[in-house]
This record gives sequence, C-alpha cells and structure tokens, in this order.
Amino acid sequence: MRPSRSGQASPRNASAPRPAQPTLPPLPLDSLAMALTVAGDAVGYVRNGHALNDGLTALWRHYPDLPAATRGAAQDMIYGTLRDYGRGEFMLSRLLQQPLSDPTIDGLLRVALHRLEVRADTAHTVVDQTVEAAARIARGGLKGLVNGVLRNALRQWNELVAACDRNEEASLRHPQWWIDRVRRAAPETWREQLAAANTHPPMSLRINRRRTSMAAALQMLEAAGHEVRQLGEYALHVAKPVPVASLPGFTEGLLSVQDWGAQQAAALLDLADGQRVLDACAAPGGKTAHMLELADVQITALDSDATRASRVEAQLARLGLSAQIKTADCRQTASWWDGRPFDRILADVPCSASGVARRHPDIKWLRTAADVARFATQQAEILDALWPTLAVGGKMLYVTCSIFAEENSLQVSRFAARHADCRRLAFADGVPESHWLPGPENDGFYFALLEKLA
Repeated sequence: MRPSRSGQASPRNASAPRPAQPTLPPLPLDSLAMALTVAGDAVGYVRNGHALNDGLTALWRHYPDLPAATRGAAQDMIYGTLRDYGRGEFMLSRLLQQPLSDPTIDGLLRVALHRLEVRADTAHTVVDQTVEAAARIARGGLKGLVNGVLRNALRQWNELVAACDRNEEASLRHPQWWIDRVRRAAPETWREQLAAANTHPPMSLRINRRRTSMAAALQMLEAAGHEVRQLGEYALHVAKPVPVASLPGFTEGLLSVQDWGAQQAAALLDLADGQRVLDACAAPGGKTAHMLELADVQITALDSDATRASRVEAQLARLGLSAQIKTADCRQTASWWDGRPFDRILADVPCSASGVARRHPDIKWLRTAADVARFATQQAEILDALWPTLAVGGKMLYVTCSIFAEENSLQVSRFAARHADCRRLAFADGVPESHWLPGPENDGFYFALLEKLA
C-alpha cells in the first residue's frame, strides 16, 4: 500500500505512548523488539502520508528513555526500510491477501522484512522479536498474522528475493514514475543515478574562515579521532558520518555541517564586499551563513515559516554572523521589500528534493509526478516575483536540489524566454548551468546564474 496523501491524523503513538496490554510486561528498552516497535511506528507514519522528520520528532519525544543503542538501531532500520520501501511493498503484496489497514502493523512488517534481508544471520531472532512487539500493539488476530507472514516469508525467501529482482520498483527501490522519468532524461546513466539515491549520504563540513583556518580545523578534527580530507578551500569530507555533537568546534561556531554540493552556491554567486544580497528561501540558513563567511555583504534572509526562520537566526548566532531575517513569502514583495534593488539574489527554491532522496528516503514514496509540476509552477512564480528586485547588472543564482529537468534546465529556459533583460552566464567550465548528480561526496544540485541587463 502506497503512502496515503489524505492528510489524515497522525497514527497511534505519534502523540501519545501506546498502552501495553495488561497481561504482558513492557518491552525492555534495550531489546530488538523495542527498536522494531519504534521503527514500525515511524514507517507507519510515513505510510499514512506524513513526512519522516515530523514522525521522528514525535517518536523521540514520546520515547525519551530509549538507550542510545536502541535509538540508533531503530533509526538505522527506519531509514533502511524507507530506502527499500518498494521492495517491502512488493514482498507484502505476495505475502498478504489484501493490504493491511493498520499502518503500525504494516510498518512493523516492512521493518522486519528489511531486517531479514540485511541481517539474514539473525532471521529467527528477528521473527521472534517482531512477534513480541506485535503482541503488545496488535488488535484481534494481527499478532498471529505477523507471525504467519514472517514465517511464510522465511520458507519462500529465495523465491521472494528472485521475484523482487525481476520487478523494477522492487529492485531499483523507486516508484515507477520516478524510474521512467530518470530513464528518459539519462538513458545512459539512469541506473547509476537511481542506485546513488539508495546509498547512505556523505558528510561534509564547511570551515568558518572568520573563526578558524583549514589547517587548524584539520588538526582539531584528526586529534579527536575523525578521519577527514579536504575537498575545497573551506570544505572537508568526513569518512565516517558522526553525530554533530561529537564534532569539536561545532558549538563554538568553527565549522558547520553542509553538503559539498550545497557549498557551491555561495561561491558561484560572485560575491563582493558591500553588496546587498537577498536569500529568498533561506532556511535552515547554511547558504546564508556561507555567504556571510565569504564576504562582508548585507543580507536579507527570508523564509515563509516563522519556525524555520528562527533556525536561520540560531545558526547565524552560533557562527557569530548577522543578517536581516524576515518571515515572509518571497513572492509577496510588497510585504518585505523596501524598493532598493539587490546586487545579488540567491533563489534556492522549493523543489521535489529528488537530489537529496538518500537523506530523506520518504520523499521517493510521498512525492508524485503531479508534485513536480506543482513545484515547477511555484518556482516560476518565485523567479518572476524576484526579478524586479534585482539591480541592473545584478546576478541571480537559481538553485534546486532536484534532478528533474522540469525544475532545472526547462525552468530556467522558460524564465529567460519570458524576460528579454535576462542573460544566462557561463560558469568556469563555459556552460550556462551546473548539474551536480548525487555522488560519493555530494548530493544532487542544479545551479544557473542569471544577469539582469539594462
């Protein structure tokens, strides 16, 4: 069953802990059964059509006493299950006579099937612990159903896996519309692009050059036991991703976590001291901060959501930087613009986020083809609204974290056709746009630089 887009309320336990059945003792907090329970809740939340980040926030709030190991195991299973959602979907379609109406039990089964595939050596423990979890959350005969489904899966495992490998959605771990779109756009590399979206994302750091140097940062991180290597003038790749809290210098504002691809934006905008700059869709503030680290510019940072705007403020405060932060829809210029044109505009617009799907695997299953068209319409509105605020001779950098042409090259070409005073500028390699596909060091991004003519 695909994730619902009905906007229904959060599943059970998203807002309150699940009461245990009175005849059963609670699950030990350090047990695999507890990790499976938490993971099943999160996957069920996504299946109900909600974003994973929201579900995780609720889950960690209502399981505050989870040991770090249990929380880590649950998170690993959540992300793995969602990356493999198409595979679990296919397996369940062969193991069940009809889709389950209970999203929590459905999520629990998907997590268990994922665990069986990646940890085949613990198969019987996984089944036993999943049944233990189901006994405390299932209604009616669902505990028996969970037991039966998983034992049936083990009996026919080789056949199930072989069938998955013959099915595109199951083997490529993407919805069919996404597969078809990438295949049409990149007939020679489409398999590699889809495979990259199923991998674990890399971790990159950005050095705050106003507070430290590359040499000092390298020494500090290596002394703390982190294996890092330099990517660019101010960028580092961390060989093994770690919690932010374990990074020396983070709290002190010496460095930030920012994808290597995302770090290209500030450099491509051709900043100079004294310029007025607009960051039109600023949250969470990484690119805003990077621009302020690179040049003494006056930045107006907008975001349409007050909570997200507050994250920009917090990030700048940690780094010792400042900007004029406003909560506003950048399309409604009358509500925030003072009429003075900007020398530079960063239009990092809302998009399908198809280039960062490995960081947000729920995206693959919550997005639809219609969403791409909806985002493209919104992007066009943003570009048309921002263009009058750009000074003659000024430059606008258009950015998405999408791999789809409708949001990238086609969007920019259509904008340029509508505006005779727009000129597309070439980057250092001589091309008028830059595609960064997901790779071992970066996520997927698109950049186009536009100059306003007289």
